[in-house]
Amino acid sequence: QVQLVESGGGLVQAGGSLRLSCAASGRTFSRYAMGWFGQAPGKEREFVAVSGGNIYYADSVKGRFAISRDNAKNTVDLQMNSLKPEDTAVYSCAATPDYNTISRRTYEYAYWGKGTQVTVSS
Repeated sequence: QVQLVESGGGLVQAGGSLRLSCAASGRTFSRYAMGWFGQAPGKEREFVAVSGGNIYYADSVKGRFAISRDNAKNTVDLQMNSLKPEDTAVYSCAATPDYNTISRRTYEYAYWGKGTQVTVSS
């Protein structure tokens, strides 16, 4: 069982930056692929980025967001730069126990955090 807790959300103006962090419980964090997803009001949850055997980003965030992980601390971060109002969403981290599962599909992930709100004002 893995528990995930996100932090770092908030209100920021367009063009600003935020850094989200996800802390994971468990002793086998390094074996998991870790993803970030965002869910805007009234919309389905959407893939943002994943870190595992490779790193992969959604086209909408390439060049603006960066995912990184610290296996010693059991954390995965999402650095969000050049934020846009359309980035407003609840951001959740997710884990799958296959390090090589680099997926944008929500059903590939077995564990989810509750999420942290990111609001970007224009």
